[in-house]
Amino acid sequence: MDTPQSDATMHFRYDRGAVDAGRVLLHVYRALKEKGYDPVSQLVGYLLSGDPTYITSHAGARSLIRSVDRDILLEELVRAYVAGAAGGEGR
Repeated sequence: MDTPQSDATMHFRYDRGAVDAGRVLLHVYRALKEKGYDPVSQLVGYLLSGDPTYITSHAGARSLIRSVDRDILLEELVRAYVAGAAGGEGR
């Protein structure tokens, strides 16, 4: 039995709760930088793989980033990029 194909766009929604993904990303970024890592490369490695060993445990960064769903972190990154590129439209 064939399933009908739909051209409709799927909606992705989640409950952000009290998580401030931007603050988490900045904290982790700073911790990685303090330890001499390339923060952007390390964060990309974590976001793509889900492997927490890309993130240093310095300053509680590894525990902190694991407390936030990666989808939420990615949304925050896209939102911040669009806000910067489009003069604040992303928020």
